Order: sequence, then structure tokens, then C-alpha cells
Amino acid sequence: MSDSRTKFYLDKQNAKWKGVCAGIADYTGVDPLWVRLGTAALTIIAQQWWIVAAYIIIAWVASPKPIGLYESPEDAKFWQGVRSNTKRSTTEVRSKLRDVDRRLADIEMHYTSRNSQLAQEIESLR
Repeated sequence: MSDSRTKFYLDKQNAKWKGVCAGIADYTGVDPLWVRLGTAALTIIAQQWWIVAAYIIIAWVASPKPIGLYESPEDAKFWQGVRSNTKRSTTEVRSKLRDVDRRLADIEMHYTSRNSQLAQEIESLR
């Protein structure tokens, strides 16, 4: 499932025309308004007419975003961060799980140590 969350999709839910600009905005984490304005400015002001052809090709080739791809807005932000910088995202996940890993190691150490009181409690439960 994580592979599909890092893929580019057309965002039909927030689309104005075909969902390409909304898909780019969802993929990068930028507001769709700025992507649309940038696309329009490059096409009209800078006269980059190839952008129209690229837009049509992307709309034809890309698949629409599945409904329910992200469980929450925080999940969407996380996957946008993964797409932008995978090394930073890995570091963030490791730091979040470091505390859980430490607590699990403490529980394991307590359970596997020669604790006679713990052994007596376990025996009394049997």
C-alpha cells in the first residue's frame, strides 16, 4: 500500500478541469491555487505552450487518486513528506519509534531477567 501512496494521481475530488494541477498540488503539498496560477502564468505570460500538451498527456496517462487513499490529513502530510525527502522521513519515523522500542526492550528485560517475584506471580496464575 505504501507504494501506491507515493505514486502521482489525478485528484478528481479537487479538480477544476481534469485534476492534473490538483494532483501536482497533492503530490507536492502545495496549495492547488498556486499550482494553477503557475501553470497559467507559464502558459500565457512566458508563452510555454508545450505545457498545454504536457497537461493533456498527463491527464490521459495518469490514473485517478483512489478514494480513501489517506486515513487522515496527518497521513496525507506524512506521505507528502515521504515523497519530498525519503531520508528525512525515515529519520522521523525512527525517532518516533525509538521510545516505543526502548519501552519494549525494558519489558523484555524485566520478563527475561531472573525475577523471582515475577516467576511467583506467573506460577500463581497457572
